[in-house]
Amino acid sequence: MGLLVGGAPRASGTIHGIGALLAASLLVGVLRRRPVLALVMTLLGSTAVVVGPPSSAGVDLSASYQGEFLSYLAVDLVLGFIVATRARRASTVAAATSLAVQLLLVGGFAHGDSLTVNLVIALLAMAAACTAGLLSRERREHAVALRAQEVGEAVVAERLRIARELHDMVAHSIGIIAIQAGVGSRVIRTQPEEAREALRAIEATSRETLSGLRRTVVALRQADPHTEVSGRAPLTPSPGLADLERLAAATADAGVRVDVRRSGEQRPLPADIDLSAYRIVQEALTNVVRHAGTGGCWVAVDYGDGELSVEVVDDGRGTAEDGPPHGFGIVGMRERVALLNGRISAGPRPEGGFRVVARLPLPEPAGVSVEAR
Repeated sequence: MGLLVGGAPRASGTIHGIGALLAASLLVGVLRRRPVLALVMTLLGSTAVVVGPPSSAGVDLSASYQGEFLSYLAVDLVLGFIVATRARRASTVAAATSLAVQLLLVGGFAHGDSLTVNLVIALLAMAAACTAGLLSRERREHAVALRAQEVGEAVVAERLRIARELHDMVAHSIGIIAIQAGVGSRVIRTQPEEAREALRAIEATSRETLSGLRRTVVALRQADPHTEVSGRAPLTPSPGLADLERLAAATADAGVRVDVRRSGEQRPLPADIDLSAYRIVQEALTNVVRHAGTGGCWVAVDYGDGELSVEVVDDGRGTAEDGPPHGFGIVGMRERVALLNGRISAGPRPEGGFRVVARLPLPEPAGVSVEAR
């Protein structure tokens, strides 16, 4: 670069500065791969411009060299790139080296008033380049932090979703299994037929739970595109409101009769709403079996025009007397409803018992417009 711009001794200092900038543009390829080497080459070329022969004989040296210091603008541009893209230690070393070289050259070749002017210009140019590099670095780091935060929030949301799904699926089944096991152990000697029925219910519930767990695990494995699960059986569909009667029968086996009531125009629902409504009813029935101390409850499903309403009501004792005041069941129901922008209320009734009501907004049916062609 020094040969390109220093080989014209009769050119003015400003021309030398512009030539240095143009020659520095040839280092773009080197700058991207090895910016420190590009800085060294730019420093050497700019220094060659300054220490080379004067512009013309009989011209004041200070005036001649004043324009030639403009060649260090190329150094400042490379320095700004290093500050923006390299580690802080490398950026500090590069800035200190560039500052030392420029101060030595300006102090050695500028005289009189031009010394102060060139020192101020050199410091301001370097400060501007470093500031621009720091701002670029901060914007990039901020963008990386935002992306990391978004990924972290997505991971947490997925973990919560999996936790809700596993809780709603397993808690209900384990509750029924525990009750049936207790019934079987009490009547196994006096009423063997009833004990056999309890064992059959335990077997059926265990198989259903195992199938659900296997489906969840397979779905998680399929989330990794590099993971191949060969030879697996077709996945069973996720449960929905169409399976309420089967859920009611399983709950009845645990000793709680369930009366399922449906109203409104029954129609296919979006998969997420259908699954969430089913899980809400399932968790509410689990709480009835565990805590209500009653032999019956009812489930009401209303297919409205703009929302789906599910309600589970029992006439038991209303709150759990021997359990923890807070569990994950109602928390999971609230999270499901919140994700669907719905509303939920859960609490004891004034007349006795417990009531859970969830209202989930339904998307408007897509209208099909027919245009004359």
